[in-house]
Amino acid sequence: MTPEILIGSITLFVLAIFLGFELITKVPSMLHTPLMSGANAISGISVVGALFGANVAFDGGNTAVSGLLAFVAIVLAMINVVGGFTVTNKMLKMIAGKKRRA
Repeated sequence: MTPEILIGSITLFVLAIFLGFELITKVPSMLHTPLMSGANAISGISVVGALFGANVAFDGGNTAVSGLLAFVAIVLAMINVVGGFTVTNKMLKMIAGKKRRA
């Protein structure tokens, strides 16, 4: 990897962090639950991609490094999915608690 590509990749990553922060802070509180559901779906896709990566890692190539990276990707994506569903469930319970009981 050349230094130009590395600097460009780091710049893109930092800009994505700033853009993500700005977008999330501008979202009204009523939209957080639907956004969490969408984020959980994206994390689920990440889990599937990590599983494909694990399969490729063990079919050929450097299994030590590729397998370790695939395992870390699966663990992190699953933590994100479980945490997202937990937060979404708590938010839905808070909303359901505010309804009038007739």
